[in-house]
Amino acid sequence: MADKAVYIRQPEEGRYKFNKDHPFDPIRLTLTHDLLESVQAIKAEQCIIAAEPASDELLELVHRPDYIAAVRTLSSESPPPDAIQRAGQYGLDTEDTPYFAGMHEAAAAIVGGSVQAADLVMSGQADHAYHMAGGLHHAFPERGSGFCVYNDAAIAIAHIRKNYGARVLYIDTDVHHGDGVQWTFYAEPDVCTYSIHETGKYLFPGTGFVHERGIDAGFGTSINMPVDPYTEDDSWLACFSETIAKAAAAFKPDVIVSQHGCDAHAYDPLSHIHCSMRIYQAMPAIIHRLAHSYAGGRWVAVGGGGYDLWRVVPRAWSLVWLEMSEHPIAAALSGAEANEPLPAAWLDKWADRSPSALPTHWLDDLNDWEPIPRRPDIEARNKQTAEILLQQL
Repeated sequence: MADKAVYIRQPEEGRYKFNKDHPFDPIRLTLTHDLLESVQAIKAEQCIIAAEPASDELLELVHRPDYIAAVRTLSSESPPPDAIQRAGQYGLDTEDTPYFAGMHEAAAAIVGGSVQAADLVMSGQADHAYHMAGGLHHAFPERGSGFCVYNDAAIAIAHIRKNYGARVLYIDTDVHHGDGVQWTFYAEPDVCTYSIHETGKYLFPGTGFVHERGIDAGFGTSINMPVDPYTEDDSWLACFSETIAKAAAAFKPDVIVSQHGCDAHAYDPLSHIHCSMRIYQAMPAIIHRLAHSYAGGRWVAVGGGGYDLWRVVPRAWSLVWLEMSEHPIAAALSGAEANEPLPAAWLDKWADRSPSALPTHWLDDLNDWEPIPRRPDIEARNKQTAEILLQQL
């Protein structure tokens, strides 16, 4: 019998927009949802509208009450001067994460969607759940950071721990280290955080090194796989598949929560990795298998980063749902040289608005790409890092 997968949306999450020029743009959600509808991938019974934004009680599973109060105050159309003066104390006055009207409501809506996804899976109402708007993994208990106000992934994990007592494996495939989730559970033995990302030597947030392994009872449950700039598909996937397989086998989770930032693509403007859409077809498939091997099929997935809004994010995030829901397109793309055309209706609808020519197929044609000159050196360094990590597991 096919797994039951559910697709979560929250009406207010599209309001999460810092300003008109900010790279974090909710148009990503619209484009992806429309792409999935164009291939008839979302059945009526699969789509769930999240009922409520997160309450303060939920937010306080991770965030400090004074931080939540500051976010709420700064969310008004005209925040009081004293709140504006204190915005820097809470990380909400930077170019990356500036306060904006409606911030609390939009961020709490995103948390509500991710927590509902977790509840549906943990209660047995679904095997898998996907909340595409989630994945704000850089927020800390006391401050916002890296485009993230509330850390929905960490809150969903804390909710699972509190209400179901389950062991959680968090898998973060964003090109930026999943720092907020890691540090939240750094001493927690029943939450294992795994992150593959561009090394913090060159990229925000400057963390996520192999030696970050956890503390006290949580030592060994923080796992990082940093890769070198200009890493390509084969090296990225070799590092990911080997290390996550061993991590899952060692930790034996009851549920997997995965974050699917898609900013390791060569087109992304905010990183230096040179991967193609192939990794975004392969990684969800690997996580899907791990969920069935170790977690009874329980799998909660959220979105994350991704700043080539038109050419990359809609395809990458759609591929998560296509894999999770066992759609025929996912099976068709699983072959080594396989590819499938994107729906003409979607291309016709959005082509005029896209600043770049839209891709015509689900996967990229690598024959059109310039080769990376230092490929052997990059692959050798990544392999060495993976071997060090594997020795620790």
